[in-house]
Amino acid sequence: MSALQEAVAGYHERRLARVLDHIHTHLDQPLDLAALADVAQLSAHHWHRVYRGLYGETVAATVKRLRLHRAAGYLAHGDWDVARIARESGYANVQSFTRIFKTAYGLPPARYREQGQHALFVHNTLPMRPTRPGAYPVTVQYLPEMTLLAVPHQGSYMQIGQGFDTLMRGLAPPGLLPPVPRLVGLYLDDPDAVPEAQLRSMAAVIADTVGEPPAPVVRSHRAAGFYAVLRYQGPYASMRAAYHWLFGEWLPPSGWQAADTPLLEEYLNDPRETAPNELLSLIFLPLQGLDVPPSRQ
Repeated sequence: MSALQEAVAGYHERRLARVLDHIHTHLDQPLDLAALADVAQLSAHHWHRVYRGLYGETVAATVKRLRLHRAAGYLAHGDWDVARIARESGYANVQSFTRIFKTAYGLPPARYREQGQHALFVHNTLPMRPTRPGAYPVTVQYLPEMTLLAVPHQGSYMQIGQGFDTLMRGLAPPGLLPPVPRLVGLYLDDPDAVPEAQLRSMAAVIADTVGEPPAPVVRSHRAAGFYAVLRYQGPYASMRAAYHWLFGEWLPPSGWQAADTPLLEEYLNDPRETAPNELLSLIFLPLQGLDVPPSRQ
C-alpha cells in the first residue's frame, strides 16, 4: 500500500471511529443514517458502504446488537420491567422488542429474566459438585506469562465493547494487531461489591510485539501460573452465573485458593457473526496453593 493509500485509509478509519464511539454513547437516542453521516463528515451517499467494509456489519446491525446486548444485561441484573427496557432499547412497543429479542437470544425477555443462565445461581438450582450434570466444565492449567496490549475501561462491564473497538482501531494502522487476534478482558473489581460507575477493566489482545503501542493502548502482562479455566457458552449478560458457580461451588472443595491477580476472559468467537447463545468464552481464575498467603504472588 502506498503512502497516499495509507493516508486515505486512515482518514476513513478516523471518521468512522467517531461514528462507532457515537453509537456506544448514544444508544438511548435515535440513530439514523443521516445523523451518523454528519458525525462521520463523509459522503451521505457512500459512507455507510465504507463502514460495512471496515467493520463487517451494517450500522443497523451494530445498533441492534449493542442495544440487545445491553437489554440482556438489564434483564439479567436489573429490576426494570420489560416495557421500560424496550423503550430504552429504542423499540416503540413491547411486542416488537419481544419478537426481536427472542430471535437473538432464544427466549422472550420475561422468560430470559427467569430462565436464562444467570438465573440458575439465583434460584439455587446449580449442582453442588462440578462432576454432576449441568456444571460448567473446568480444567486447571499452567499458563506462561503473556504480553497484552490493552485499553483501560471504567464503568459497566457490559460496555467494555467500546474499549475493544478503540483497541482494534489503535493497533491496526501500525501493524500491531496479530493476524488471528486473541481478545481478552481483564476485570479488576467485583461487580457485586463495587459501584458500576467505578468498575475497572481492560480490553486487551494477546501479542508478542515489542515497542510502545500508540495511546490510549498500554502494555500489560498476564502472570505465569496455574489457572482454573472455565469454558462458558451463552450470552455475555448471563456470564455472572458462571462466576458465582466457580467461586461458590468449584473453588471451595478444589484444593486451591484464588491468587491476588485479576480475572481474565478470552472470547473465542465474534459477536458480530455469532448468535448470543452460541458465544464461547473462557474464564481464567488465577490460583495458588492453600498454604500460600493470598497476597503472595
